[in-house]
Amino acid sequence: MTDLHDSAVLDSALLEHARALDAADPLAAHLDAFAEAPGVDAYLDGNSLGRPLRDIPERLAAFVREDWGTRLIRSWDEQWMALPMELGDRIGRVALGAASGQTVVADSTSVLIYKLMRAAAAADPTRTELVIEAGNFPTDRFLAEGVAAETGMTLRWIEPDPVLGVSVADVVAVVSERTALVSLSHVDYRSGALADMPAITDAVHASGALMMWDLCHSAGVVPMHLDAWGVDMAVGCTYKYLNGGPGSPAFAYLNRAHQGTLRQPIQGWWSAADIFAMGPEYVPAGDIRQLLSGTPPVTSMLAMQGMLDLIEESGIDAVRAKSRSLTDLAVRAFDEQLAPLGVRLLSPRDADLRGGHVTIGHPDFREVTQKLWAEGVIPDFRFPDGIRLGLSPLSTSHVETVTGVLAVRDALRA
Repeated sequence: MTDLHDSAVLDSALLEHARALDAADPLAAHLDAFAEAPGVDAYLDGNSLGRPLRDIPERLAAFVREDWGTRLIRSWDEQWMALPMELGDRIGRVALGAASGQTVVADSTSVLIYKLMRAAAAADPTRTELVIEAGNFPTDRFLAEGVAAETGMTLRWIEPDPVLGVSVADVVAVVSERTALVSLSHVDYRSGALADMPAITDAVHASGALMMWDLCHSAGVVPMHLDAWGVDMAVGCTYKYLNGGPGSPAFAYLNRAHQGTLRQPIQGWWSAADIFAMGPEYVPAGDIRQLLSGTPPVTSMLAMQGMLDLIEESGIDAVRAKSRSLTDLAVRAFDEQLAPLGVRLLSPRDADLRGGHVTIGHPDFREVTQKLWAEGVIPDFRFPDGIRLGLSPLSTSHVETVTGVLAVRDALRA
């Protein structure tokens, strides 16, 4: 058992190492771009809800004062009509490795997953199976169950290693000539395991099926190349690493090869070929606009734009490098401070195999999380006994990371 003197020495060494990492961090200047949160010593939940930028109040005020308040309905013609596609192109360029005309911002994650999943299910009537991971995020699983019930398709479940996540071998063992679509998360929302997107996509295509990726826990923190890797479709939220705020709209990627071929089921006026024709029958647009349905949530698209500026200025590879540094430090702190207390590492130890968060487990973590929140240290709890340390690279420091781990230790000891 580590005595108090040894513990103090370890604390000092960890914090000194964290300060050195912060001093050498090329992205450290961006920490000041985020609004302060009074009473919060460590915010370790950026993988669930990103922090707001300091300029959000003025950005919103300017929108009300000018774009909405002065230009009024003229702003639709001047900028808002094109915003879902223009903002989608920015996300594609900055975070997804996607050329223009393939990404659009609209709806919620759930609605966009449904649209693409339902379109893929109807693409080839000879293919009667949908494949999804058994531990995927509930929305993904619930939607797959709903689509299967609507279409009479069969659900096939992948049950991977709970820490390392879905492997190519897991996928190959399930797909066949009956598979219509495989739907997986790029980064596992529980363990943070990072799937091998290009290799898995290739394996799915070898069976003749379509591949859809959930990018909610990777967009803005893990570089990817959707075009180069031949991804068919993808959906991601904008309120985690893209810092769009609570309930900000999601984005959908549809490879140009499928546009005008796949047909999404929610046929609203915004996806019509001629949006203002008001004609007697629905004719879908032949481009990425076909994924829209109703009037886009313009106000909710404002906050993420400043974060896209920061990611573009930093470069997604530099963001990923800092993410690896933060999560490596969290694992080191776990080894030194938490493993001796019976805490389990529930994320891959190799940084190449994980995304932007580290998950740790202990039977007392539900109560520990409540204590931490009351003390201004904010990770999140995941059933049954996991704490996720969500380390958003542009808004989180190395010292903040260590502070959070030490607070977990102290709460366990109390």
